[in-house]
Amino acid sequence: MIPFSSFFFFILIGILLLPTIILGLRGKRMQGYNMFATVVALALIFSKDAHGALLLFLFTVWQIFIIRLYLAYRLKANQASVFYAAVVASILPLVLSKILPFFLTHQPHQPPPMNWLSFLGISYLTFKGVQLIIETRDGLIKKKIPIHRLVYFIVFFPTISSGPIDRYRRFEKDMDTPPEKEAYSDLLYAGIHKIFIGFLYKFIIGYLIHTYILMNIHHISSSHFVQQLTYMYAYSMYLFFDFAGYTMFAVGVSYIMGIKSPENFNKPFISRNIKDFWNRWHMSLSFWFRDYVFMRFVFFMTKKKWIKNRMAVSNIGYFVLFLLMGAWHGLALQYIIYGLYHAVVMSGYNLFEKWNKKHKWWPDNKVTMVVSIIITFHVICFGFYIFSGKPFHH
Repeated sequence: MIPFSSFFFFILIGILLLPTIILGLRGKRMQGYNMFATVVALALIFSKDAHGALLLFLFTVWQIFIIRLYLAYRLKANQASVFYAAVVASILPLVLSKILPFFLTHQPHQPPPMNWLSFLGISYLTFKGVQLIIETRDGLIKKKIPIHRLVYFIVFFPTISSGPIDRYRRFEKDMDTPPEKEAYSDLLYAGIHKIFIGFLYKFIIGYLIHTYILMNIHHISSSHFVQQLTYMYAYSMYLFFDFAGYTMFAVGVSYIMGIKSPENFNKPFISRNIKDFWNRWHMSLSFWFRDYVFMRFVFFMTKKKWIKNRMAVSNIGYFVLFLLMGAWHGLALQYIIYGLYHAVVMSGYNLFEKWNKKHKWWPDNKVTMVVSIIITFHVICFGFYIFSGKPFHH
């Protein structure tokens, strides 16, 4: 059962979280019950996927083992080699699940073979595990974390399949400071409101775009160019409303459980430039890659002084960042080119931004703001056109 994919799922979750709501409105602690509810919800999600359930269990045990082992080590020492080994061990299952399909033979007219290392949520669970190891290395996590808390954080069911990606210290704060009656009442209202917005986005707007435009693209015009252009804009809108709708569900249910999971979207199509876009689109993923890949790469290169030009270091960092992000989506050609496209656009804007600060060629006013939004919108949509794979599968 895919989370938030059917009204039946919402009915089951509504019944499951009824005790949570009662406890919250009475000002009682709810985390104990919510841990139980998470186990039940995961059982529902994987009820028809015993293989996925087993992989989830083994993966969680593996992550907990690596995290606890490294945390115990970090309290005594801080060797870089041990840190790198812990990170590699944490991401290894995800890497193998991405690579394995290339070694599976696919017979014509037969269904594709099962990737026996992949399961629902492996990417987002890995991001949480790696984050814990990195923050332990940085000294931000300085004490042993109880196993039940680690498990609850990693497999928190509302965000298991597509995020948002939470940070442990923020998550822990919500666990340690449950809302009072009035605060929970506001949180419950906000959560339900987000769920209804999610229904509007995913099941109405997203559905209409998919059904009446994307599925009927060949009936729109006889011109191939017009069809592709229509597809580009429609797919971009569909991707946003479908994904943002899912995020609304995940965040809304999190709120009902007393956990303020981070927002994932902030009006991305009114971005003024490509940097602004990545601060508004899939924010938890963007910030994860920014903090744990880009910033660390730039810091490492600056510290080693292998390249002294800061702009060059920054632009190389963008290529590393977006190639990894593209490969994370999949090793198909469309995702790699999508990553390269955004690396080129980001590097180009980086150079332009520096040049413009000196020459003042592009002023900052209402007219240029509107023009910037329009240009950025088209740049973004073309990137999603690449991401869709449509240019490669006519």
